[in-house]
Amino acid sequence: MTIVDQIIDLLENHGGSLYFGENVTETEHALQAAYLAEQAGAPKELVAAALLHDIGHLLHGLGEDVADHGIDGKHEDVGSHWLEGRFPAQVLDCVRLHVDAKRYLTATEPGYLADLSEASKRSLDLQGGPFTPQEVTEFEAREPFFREAIQVRRWDDEAKVVGLQVPSAEHYRSLLESLVIPV
Repeated sequence: MTIVDQIIDLLENHGGSLYFGENVTETEHALQAAYLAEQAGAPKELVAAALLHDIGHLLHGLGEDVADHGIDGKHEDVGSHWLEGRFPAQVLDCVRLHVDAKRYLTATEPGYLADLSEASKRSLDLQGGPFTPQEVTEFEAREPFFREAIQVRRWDDEAKVVGLQVPSAEHYRSLLESLVIPV
């Protein structure tokens, strides 16, 4: 089974649970984020990152209510490690950094925190809360794809619309295959 087959299997067969306190499933959330990236005319790397940003939730096996138990499942690390060596750095970094992008935006953009869903606010607390001014500076200086990760974060925030009709996981097969790093 190829990595793309595994991704599509995860989305189609293991993402049917509600997405951490939201009213959409994990799969609906991933597909909506990818659709929003596609509609924005984003490069294929960002469409893939939007689709894959929460893949760690489908891999870590901690359950949908993990945040309610005060546990940060570090899904961004789980997902980026699983994808490592299989996709370009831009995709990996956007997956790895989408949580830090939330922390960055809560520190730098007035009103961002207030606009987050309740589930995102709960997870933000577990993930370290808003960045300090020093963390903002370090994030900008150390992460070459921080701007792209912020854009993926914005699609992540918007991808929670009940009943939104979007393409299936299979729609993204050729895009993902075009990005896979040959072994």
